[in-house]
Amino acid sequence: MTLTEYLTYLTNVRQIEDLWEAHTQRMAEYGFDRLVYGLTSYRTETSLGDRDDFVILTNHDPAYIDVFLEQGMYFHAPMTRWAINNDGAASWGMLAQRMQDGSLTPDEMQVLRFNQKHRVETGYSISFKSVCMRSKGAIALTARPGMSQDEVDAVWAEHGDDILLMNNVAHLKICTLPHQVTRRPLTPRQREALQWVGDGKTMQDTAVLMGLTQATVEKHLRLAREALGVETTAQAVLKASMQNQMFVLDA
Repeated sequence: MTLTEYLTYLTNVRQIEDLWEAHTQRMAEYGFDRLVYGLTSYRTETSLGDRDDFVILTNHDPAYIDVFLEQGMYFHAPMTRWAINNDGAASWGMLAQRMQDGSLTPDEMQVLRFNQKHRVETGYSISFKSVCMRSKGAIALTARPGMSQDEVDAVWAEHGDDILLMNNVAHLKICTLPHQVTRRPLTPRQREALQWVGDGKTMQDTAVLMGLTQATVEKHLRLAREALGVETTAQAVLKASMQNQMFVLDA
């Protein structure tokens, strides 16, 4: 598949699972056989937001992900810190330089030792340009075991522009696709009720439009709030919208 053909596929894909399967295969062709993609839309000055609200895509071994992501080790990873404060691509070669100059913190050193244990040692990180202050997306491209950082950098010198382009397009496409990061997915009725509220309809109007009683509409909205983990309907509308769960065509 040529670069143009691949980008065409990415821009037309309808399911996030299909995109991720294709993208992991494409990156493996360049030697990056393990990926971690992360997106938050709830970043503040002191936090990346609730872990349950992240969009996480990965093909790493579950034993690695259980500690690195689920137990929060990612927050102390040097390249995560870099991604939060920068845009663009960066070689993991900077880690060797930081080790030499002694600028790594004890927590960062612990992450590096853990990564070495799981053969996550060489690669590149891409931090995507944010479209708003509260969002941030990044991807870590881990090179296959046995590849030195010099070899990885040589691959990047030859193909880096194409790899960066493909990852940027994949990221932008992910941002448009529905992603389930809630405690449970919204039902069609819950989504419809939120959409009418998002359009500015009153509870009475929504009941008429849906052919339901107001009590039933209120029940759908309550269950939607619970599924989304928010307290108010306004928050539910915002969160469902940010997750692309509203006003979307079913695949």
